[in-house]
Amino acid sequence: MTARFIVLYETPADPAAFDRHYHAVHIPLVRRLPGLRGYTIGRDMVAVRGGAPYYLVAELEWDTMEELQAAFASPEGHATAADAAHLQELAPVRSMLFTVDEIVL
Repeated sequence: MTARFIVLYETPADPAAFDRHYHAVHIPLVRRLPGLRGYTIGRDMVAVRGGAPYYLVAELEWDTMEELQAAFASPEGHATAADAAHLQELAPVRSMLFTVDEIVL
């Protein structure tokens, strides 16, 4: 099983400012989350059935949902969440998702 936290960002008003902050501040904060197993970002993703593209999609992985919850309850998690609130001022978040996946192949 894998627990994932996925964030879908809309296009920011100032992409350069968003990117600077995301790379200089947010990524280092996220990397300190306890138990984080993987952190992937993708850009300009378009839904198969159309619609506006997501500017950035971030996917964070833990081994279990309990580890994910503990990471966000930690001091590092609180610091990351506080910065995420700042990021939402730069680029609207279209959605945040928690998933627990079972690998079948």
